[in-house]
Parts: sequence; C-alpha cells; structure tokens
Amino acid sequence: MLTRLFRPNPKRTVALLYGRIVTQARQPGFFRDCGVPDTFEGRFEMVALHAWLVMRRLAKEGERAAAFNQALFDFMFAELDSGLREIGVYDLSVGRKVKELASHYYGRVAAYDSGLAPDAAPGALEDALDRNLFGSTLPERAAVHRVADYVRREAAFLDTFPADRLLAGEVAFGPAPRAE
Repeated sequence: MLTRLFRPNPKRTVALLYGRIVTQARQPGFFRDCGVPDTFEGRFEMVALHAWLVMRRLAKEGERAAAFNQALFDFMFAELDSGLREIGVYDLSVGRKVKELASHYYGRVAAYDSGLAPDAAPGALEDALDRNLFGSTLPERAAVHRVADYVRREAAFLDTFPADRLLAGEVAFGPAPRAE
C-alpha cells in the first residue's frame, strides 16, 4: 500500500507537464512583441506549438515514451474540450470543434516538422508559422522570423533535454522572443 501511495501518478505528471507547456505558451511576449493574435485561436496555436515541441522530443524516445506522449496529447485535447465548454460553446458542437482542432493540430505538426527538417526549403518554417500561428492576420515579417528563431532554438535545446525529466513532468523553455 505504501508503494502505491508514493509511486508517481502518470495522470498527475502529464497534467504537470501540460501546465508548464501552457504557462510558456501564455508568455506575453508572443502576443505583445510577436503579434500572435490574443484570441482563443491564437492561444490554441501557441499551446499547440509548444506541445508539438515537447511531443517531438518525446517521440525521439520511441516506445519508451509513446504511452506518455499519447497521454499528453489526450490531456491537451481534453483540456480544450473543457475550456470550450467553460466559455459557453454549445454542448453538441464541442465534440466537433475538438475534432476539428485535433485535425488542425496534425496539419501543424506536419508543417512544423517539414519546416525544421535538415533539407527544408529556406523559409519553410517561417511560412508554416505565418500560415498557422498567425492565422488570417498579416504579421510583420520580422515577427515571424523572431518566432521561427525561437522555435529552432527551443527545438535544439529540447533535443538535448533529458527525456527522464520530461517523463517526470519537467520542461524548460527559454524566454519568449522580444521586439528589437
């Protein structure tokens, strides 16, 4: 019984990691200095971007982290479901909206992965961020470049971040980009 009491709780660990992802995604610099729209969609895009960075790192651990990575994905969309209900989205449309967001997330993953690939065309990541993160806004090109530099820096850092720490609910991110 004592063993069960002191054994790590995977759901709690996933929630802790997700909370840290959300905290980073809500840094004011992304909205104030980079022009990411401060809307439900913009906040979703920032969470999705940071979750992708973490899940990308976890995926490199293969089977060892696969269940945890899936639990993190499931938790993220359960939280989105809950958030939509809290803001008053009609109950019958919540499931459809969450499925739509999940589909959009997979599209972003493919675009961001392609943009970070060693053989990516110049500007591919910037184009993916402009299209997805900034949505229908017309961001300054310098802001898109700042976010792309941030994504490259964070991806490189997380590539060296110990997987055991992620699996324990820990993550570290650098500061949000700032306007010059």
